[in-house]
Amino acid sequence: MLYLQPILIQYVNKTNNYMSRQKKFILDENQIPEQWYNIQADMVNKPLPPLNPATHEALTADDLSHIFAAECAKQELDMEHAWIDIPEEVRDKYKFYRSTPLVRAYGLEEALDTPAHIYFKNESVNPLGSHKINSALPQCYYCKQEGTTNVTTETGAGQWGAALSYAAKIFGLDAAVYQVKITMEQKPYRSSIMRTFGAAVTGSPSMSTRAGKNILTIDPTHPGSLGTAISEAVELATTTPHCKYTLGSVLSHV
Repeated sequence: MLYLQPILIQYVNKTNNYMSRQKKFILDENQIPEQWYNIQADMVNKPLPPLNPATHEALTADDLSHIFAAECAKQELDMEHAWIDIPEEVRDKYKFYRSTPLVRAYGLEEALDTPAHIYFKNESVNPLGSHKINSALPQCYYCKQEGTTNVTTETGAGQWGAALSYAAKIFGLDAAVYQVKITMEQKPYRSSIMRTFGAAVTGSPSMSTRAGKNILTIDPTHPGSLGTAISEAVELATTTPHCKYTLGSVLSHV
């Protein structure tokens, strides 16, 4: 017993120290950011402008607004303003699920035996399970503000499609999602989530667009890809009145 006593004391001290360490950090609602940061404005060497595929000239916000919401097109090419105000209505919708916790990964630190502090943002606690809703809400908001009634997009595994479907429902928009066909078959529950929020979900490539028909004519068993789904979504947006395309990654305004 005398031998075990110092070991027990060390164990208790270590346990108490572990239990006392703060595991997660959560901001109050009034601390939700009021602005987005536009890193392009602070870059010394600015990125080259994207080119209009038809003219090979630098794209303008007007060019992009044929596909995207006008405000999204403007933000995409903004090289001047480092801070962009978040609309109050969007911030109000953020409060439905934000702030999500910043979590200290003590277990991972110990497993790696590192003095570094490791943190991760736990987005699993928001309605869609990923950070993508943070961009879907403002994109749908801007579409709604300019009189758009329909939004469309592509999705692979389905996280962005689910986020867009939710945001469209929040702002009273009709959503059409083209999901990579092979992924749609492998993960049917993702498309179920999108349909729960009222979105029309189509496996891509499909026979509903000229792009999809062309692909299937060449290869009737094509499993689909993000490229095919993007082609179909953009075609729908450019051929349907009051419809805009939304994007879940890659571009700066996202």
